Amino acid sequence: MRQRNKPFGNATRGTTNPNRLRRVDRWLAGPEAWRLRCESSPLVVDLGYGGSPATAVELYSRIHAVCPDAHVTGIEIEPERVRIAKPLEHDGLDFCVGGFEIPIPGQATMVRAFNVLRQYDEADVRLIWDTVCARLSPHGIFVDGTCDEIGRRSTWVALDAAGPQSLTISMRFGGFELPSDIAERLPKALIHHNLPGENIHGFLQALDKCWLAAASLAPFGNRQRWLRMCQDMHDAGWPVVRSPARWRLGELTVDWAAVDPAAVYVPPASAAAPVAV
Repeated sequence: MRQRNKPFGNATRGTTNPNRLRRVDRWLAGPEAWRLRCESSPLVVDLGYGGSPATAVELYSRIHAVCPDAHVTGIEIEPERVRIAKPLEHDGLDFCVGGFEIPIPGQATMVRAFNVLRQYDEADVRLIWDTVCARLSPHGIFVDGTCDEIGRRSTWVALDAAGPQSLTISMRFGGFELPSDIAERLPKALIHHNLPGENIHGFLQALDKCWLAAASLAPFGNRQRWLRMCQDMHDAGWPVVRSPARWRLGELTVDWAAVDPAAVYVPPASAAAPVAV
């Protein structure tokens, strides 16, 4: 149990890179931007931004472009990292010391925590999710995600006050051989469950199956092949969000029920067969 008034969490390694989180930012400022418009003074949090405040500054720029009234706060548990970021503060952007308790006035409309929970034990995830979600506004969203060092492969779980709602994968075309290559960048809640018989494993195998079946479109580019894969997943009955505009970006979102390690999910019969590669 943490001490009273002590930030909830541990200092992360702090490694980060500019533009690393562009994929999730593009999603927050795109299909999720309606949440910002539901509130008069929306608050957006970059939780655990690391050794450099670059991702918080970028988040402000991308959110401000679609919602000038939004305020962005970068939160770090390491005081020295906050001290370094303070000179970058301006109207609409500030930094403070804190952890998963989100020590700011009011409720957050968006909380983004990337490559943070990956450094915790899986047993800690639910408590952290519940703690952050308790600080969300009625239309709020918490994004728990992971990406590679330069942001070419990225995944995130979207949660609201009711709990996890979806898993999104986002990959750079040409940066993978099979969609299941994303497995090494799954969020902490899923990464240890990519085993035969587990929901996330079945989902990734189904993606591979549809990707291989669309090989005839390879001469037209990986984007066309990805679009066919997404459409085939949808047509097969997987609960994926049908959004060709997002698919064109190398992105695909599926309902949490299809990958939840704590639930039993029966995949569509037409997409459940294992892939031989």
